[in-house]
Amino acid sequence: MSDYERIEQAITYLVEQAGSQPTLEQVAAHVNLSPYHFQRLFTRWAGTSPKRFLQVLTLEHSKALLAESRSLLDTALDIGLSGGSRLHDHFVQLEAVTPGEFKTRGEGVRISYGVHESPFGELLVARTDRGVCRAAFLGYSDLETELAQLRTDWPASTLVEDAAATEPVVARMLGRPEERAEGPISIRVSGTNFQIAVWRALMNIPYGAVVSYGDIARSLGYPRASRAVGNAVGVNPVALLIPCHRVIQQSGALGGYRWGPNRKRVIQAWERLRAEPEAVTA
Repeated sequence: MSDYERIEQAITYLVEQAGSQPTLEQVAAHVNLSPYHFQRLFTRWAGTSPKRFLQVLTLEHSKALLAESRSLLDTALDIGLSGGSRLHDHFVQLEAVTPGEFKTRGEGVRISYGVHESPFGELLVARTDRGVCRAAFLGYSDLETELAQLRTDWPASTLVEDAAATEPVVARMLGRPEERAEGPISIRVSGTNFQIAVWRALMNIPYGAVVSYGDIARSLGYPRASRAVGNAVGVNPVALLIPCHRVIQQSGALGGYRWGPNRKRVIQAWERLRAEPEAVTA
């Protein structure tokens, strides 16, 4: 079993057993490690202790974080959504497929794809020479289903398995914000004007923060469009880079996530802890 698989099992266990507050010994036993080795492995991956990670998974934290994040979003709005957040700016660059490109449906385009391990489960990433066009966690859907969707979106393209071409993207997706100094990752996606606007708005949510569907709708000038925002979030084609995991319900509840609510909760906790270095020793 790889380290990624052990961490995936551990965080799934933490989510499922959060109500009973499992001890370090219990979580370590679940992944067949000694408490000492598990603590070291988990801390190396997450930059914090399993105990602290468990604390950040709680619903009350999500509610507090939502209240906190409203001021962050207001700040982003004050400077204009196109400016991007302080941590996401210059890291991810989203471009919509042009009408002409949409019409050709990927003719002459090579799409390289690969399946990679991550602490959140297996991750499919596909990219063209102009940017990432899909990123999806496997589990809720299988590889063939995701590839079939790629073929539907880009029917005239050539789809080639090439994990070496997508591995550098995955490494940067999972890296710390301060380590992303190699220039922006480009995203190349197709969607309606409203979907593209929502996806761009998601990229303005600061790393480690969350906002509500209503906040996103308000930021776009459509305060009554929370449901439409939710629909656009639900069809996001690029996990993590277009951070739909940062949107929750107004009440502080998680809301939906196409790759599973437990995974959404864990990614939020992971980002929050990495965004607050001072919390790693807690």
